[in-house]
Amino acid sequence: MNKLNPAPKKQNLFYIICLLSLLLLIFNSCSINGKDQMIEKTLFGKLNDGREVYLYTLKNNSGAQVQIINYGARVVSLTMPDKNGNYADIVTGYDSLKAYVNDNSYFGAIVGRYGNRIDKGKFTLDGNEYQLTINDGRNSLHGGRIGFFKAYWSAEPVESKEGPSLKLSLVSPDGDEGYPGTVKATVTYTLTNNDELKIDYTGTTDKPTIFNPTHHSYFNLSANFNNTILNEELSIDADSTTPVNNELIPTGKIAPVENTPMDFRKPTPIGLHINDDNQQIKFGRGYDHNWVLNNYKKGIVRKVATLYDSASGRFMEVLTDQPGLQFYSGNFLNGVDGKNGAVYKYRTALCLEAQHYPDSPNEKNFPSVVLRPGEVYKQTTIYKFSVK
Repeated sequence: MNKLNPAPKKQNLFYIICLLSLLLLIFNSCSINGKDQMIEKTLFGKLNDGREVYLYTLKNNSGAQVQIINYGARVVSLTMPDKNGNYADIVTGYDSLKAYVNDNSYFGAIVGRYGNRIDKGKFTLDGNEYQLTINDGRNSLHGGRIGFFKAYWSAEPVESKEGPSLKLSLVSPDGDEGYPGTVKATVTYTLTNNDELKIDYTGTTDKPTIFNPTHHSYFNLSANFNNTILNEELSIDADSTTPVNNELIPTGKIAPVENTPMDFRKPTPIGLHINDDNQQIKFGRGYDHNWVLNNYKKGIVRKVATLYDSASGRFMEVLTDQPGLQFYSGNFLNGVDGKNGAVYKYRTALCLEAQHYPDSPNEKNFPSVVLRPGEVYKQTTIYKFSVK
């Protein structure tokens, strides 16, 4: 009888090896995605040329969720809890790819190559003058008509110990929207297990160029888009702003916020001074200005702003290594049909865009936005959520 045992033993050994391999596969998967965190990929739609746009859903260990599409590297939803533990979406967006293709509000997008405005779309670099696409009156805004916000990005999940992470990549060719140099850009979104939406940027070029990407989500911490953001309390760690003319182009001056509607050094209801008889407020139809952030040192991330909605208890902190922050109070929202039947009206939501100053290429006293061959542009901006 003993002579018949070797075959079953080999068979058992085979099953044991298969089981160990399966366990190792599961372990490796968990080490990347975490116990409860994950990334799901589903088809969101197709562009007219047949390219497929995918929706990536990132979920962290605490139950928060962000959804991103590779068209414009856009955040299409961001779900965070209120003080009662109820999760809801706090950013604007659309239900369909077609709506994003037709969008001119930059909902959830990465904008570039240059976030914000450039006077008359012109700048001079190393003695060469460049003319960019004009798409905002007489000026260039957020990289032109297509720019990054209507570009097709490649996307791939990447390993991160902080939480689920998605890397999007783009090659912007020489002459794209008038910008010199072929730029290779990446944006990595990480939904950390501390309920942070962390955005890491990189960029390289083969010719001297300018580079200043930013993120353009519109937030309403109440998650009720029938509400305006006027009762939400904002703080910005900035003693100065860059005043603008009536086309929202900086004058080149640095102006103190003290004793003006621009003073958000302490948490202040957004609506408190938004209708003041103030020239800067009139030019922006509210707030659409750049704040000169305190304690700027290249590459150093620090807290620069907070936003609080007392009704929901949601509290957002903005951390960045950038020198400026554009606060836009949704002054040009005029009844945009959004997702889930929402209609985004005047001041329904706001943007807090970490950046270099608008029109920096034409202002020598502003921090430089020049990127040269051999250099690597890096930026980190974090939107951190909690309740109180």
